[in-house]
Amino acid sequence: MSGLSRFLSVLRCFTEAKANWTVPELAEAIGVPASTVYRTVRELVAQGFLEPSTEAHYRLGSAFIEFDRMIRLTDPLVKVGSPLLRDLVAEVRHPCVAVLARLYGDRVICAADERYDGAELPTSYERGRPMPLTRGATSKTILSQLPGRRLKKLLADADADAPAKLSGELAAIRKRGHCITRGEVDKGLVGIAVPVSNSELAISASLSLVVSDATLDERLERRLVLLLVSAADLLSQALRRLA
Repeated sequence: MSGLSRFLSVLRCFTEAKANWTVPELAEAIGVPASTVYRTVRELVAQGFLEPSTEAHYRLGSAFIEFDRMIRLTDPLVKVGSPLLRDLVAEVRHPCVAVLARLYGDRVICAADERYDGAELPTSYERGRPMPLTRGATSKTILSQLPGRRLKKLLADADADAPAKLSGELAAIRKRGHCITRGEVDKGLVGIAVPVSNSELAISASLSLVVSDATLDERLERRLVLLLVSAADLLSQALRRLA
């Protein structure tokens, strides 16, 4: 295992389910000698990516807070998209969560989100949380923008069920310009998404609204699609000015 891979393997052990680790636990989890993991942990602590926790345990360090700030300040999608999400939610005037997501390796990750005031929707989407590649409007809309070769590789790596059916669905999304899915990610919730892309900035993203299926009728659905299309156009224009 190379140095960088080893560092990343250690850091990816830290999750919501287990946020504190000892060196022996890390060594067993990633299959590397404890002496090697100890040196890796020592270097990560020195750079602020890990910090001592309870006795002989370590947790993620404050370096991630510093880098998160830099992402918010410098990433073009987050920088221009976050204020737009707030405006979008205010214009919707309906309980919802607005999501700006992008491709993240072989998954999709929420880059920014905004919740309608008082909305208590149990959505899985939140900033920084990787999501399934092939389920839900948010992800499928991103996939629909990708060139054939890249899409084929991603779907192969993801071991997608019924790839031919999914490819047909993605083609329909490209033609229609938006995607609506019901209950594919969270039961009882509807995802409505439109594409956001900029080749100069290497951005493949989607702008989504998540609403309760019980409150969504045809009239509201049409209005939300129009609002999303308009907001995505404004976002695309802003990204072009940054390119």
